[in-house]
Amino acid sequence: MAGHDDSVASGKKSSDADIPSFHAENLQNNNKIICYSRTFLSIVGGVIAGILGFTGLTGFVFYILVMAITSLGLAAKAKFSIYAYFDSWNRIILDGFLGGLMSFVLFWTFAYDIVHIF
Repeated sequence: MAGHDDSVASGKKSSDADIPSFHAENLQNNNKIICYSRTFLSIVGGVIAGILGFTGLTGFVFYILVMAITSLGLAAKAKFSIYAYFDSWNRIILDGFLGGLMSFVLFWTFAYDIVHIF
């Protein structure tokens, strides 16, 4: 993950040094990593939920658990220094949640049908 620029020019005031500066390319790359990670783990979680035979609310609780573990893993990858890599905690916790849900449900029903119906 790409971080922010800690270098401060000698001509800047001390009040300017308190404001973190982010590179737009680094933030975009970090956001892409979050979306790709959530999508991949949603697919894997959906297949696991389908194979284990989760139905109804149990499957959605499993999805929330998978996303919580994903958020924790992403924060650990950033060494719990979230503001060095992202502009807010919401990026780690919420970004890609609904898109991942659609992938989860697709692969959950697909794996469930293959294993338990056929």
